[in-house]
Amino acid sequence: MNPSLDPFVIGVIANRLAAVLDEQQTALVNTAFSSVVRESLDLACAVFDSHGEMIGQSVGGTPGHINAMATGMRAIVRRYPPSTLVPGDVLLTNDPWLTAGQINDITVASPVFRDGAVVAWFATCCHAPDIGGRVVSAQANEVYEEGLALPIMKLFKAGEVNTDLVDIICENVRTPAETIGDLYAQASANEVGSASLLRVMDEFGLDTIDPVAAEIMDRSESALRAAIGQLPAGTYRSSVTADGFDDQELRLHLAVTVGDGRMLLDYAGSAPQSRYGVNVVLNYTRAYSSFAVKAAVAPDVPHNAGSFRPVTVTAPEGTVLNCVRPAAVASRHLVGHYLPSLVFQALRQALPTSLLAESSDAVWMTIWRGSWPDGKPYMFNNFQAGGTGARAVKDGLSATSFPSGLRVVPTEVIETI
Repeated sequence: MNPSLDPFVIGVIANRLAAVLDEQQTALVNTAFSSVVRESLDLACAVFDSHGEMIGQSVGGTPGHINAMATGMRAIVRRYPPSTLVPGDVLLTNDPWLTAGQINDITVASPVFRDGAVVAWFATCCHAPDIGGRVVSAQANEVYEEGLALPIMKLFKAGEVNTDLVDIICENVRTPAETIGDLYAQASANEVGSASLLRVMDEFGLDTIDPVAAEIMDRSESALRAAIGQLPAGTYRSSVTADGFDDQELRLHLAVTVGDGRMLLDYAGSAPQSRYGVNVVLNYTRAYSSFAVKAAVAPDVPHNAGSFRPVTVTAPEGTVLNCVRPAAVASRHLVGHYLPSLVFQALRQALPTSLLAESSDAVWMTIWRGSWPDGKPYMFNNFQAGGTGARAVKDGLSATSFPSGLRVVPTEVIETI
């Protein structure tokens, strides 16, 4: 620990940041246009230090969004270092290989300025109601078919909307009002978080959040290493077979090696990438794998960049869990959601009395399409899930989405829409 940092003050600030993140998520949900964000919570909210390292996350959201955004922010900061930004700039991207593995998921990131310098970042990642291309499915054979690609670029420039970008998006999606409305909601939520963080910094007399952030992350790293250190050293294996396509099964293999407070997850031997859109980028593989490790061995440890450090995730390039461009990826959740159960299956050999049995895992998505009386198109997305596996001493939970945490849209809301 840094001797200049009061450990009690660090704990207080960490709790305050958690409250700030709840504010950020509440603002996002209350201002979102689409039911995907507003009702299903297909989202992520997080705060980062000035270097793009995740300090904390909101309570809601999916591991595939949050954990993927945690590593994706590093790419955003590399593309737009603080010296290239001004107050009011807001960035976005939906690059599947940098963020959440699917072109429908758009990350919006906002730098926080204090006295002319970037001191932190707030970011959100949400599933857009539509991004053009094929409607979300596994039917595409290339990512180019799946919708509009958005490299890391500015949604707002010094507080002014990038109207050229907005016009391009509107011309390429079936639901322009909802898609753009959600992007504005994401930027607004970041602004809410930024304002609250600056008030916290004023209250505690902080010119920078980085030393406090480093201590928070180091605590999580130490706690997770200690928890892993309690497991018997060794290599534990598991596998699962999914239906796949054209009578060709998709088989996933995992070897988990535990030792010295570290864990290596290696997916060598898994199926080659598919010609259909069920491929998973390595960022998404890491996201659900690291989530599963923390859920298994240290669920109470605050989740941030520090809790990623003891866990290494690898998969051979060109396999279904580390696909290469231009692989189709729109339905990557149909494979990626198996990974926590695969991790639990392996670790059950080291933790025989505490882990869930296999869950229904992958959610399925229903999309309604049609036209209003004036001819304008509409789309509505809903998720379904089969429930969790049995717990060590209790039954599983019915109709509960695990590992994604997504919610079903209530019938009354569907009727109102």
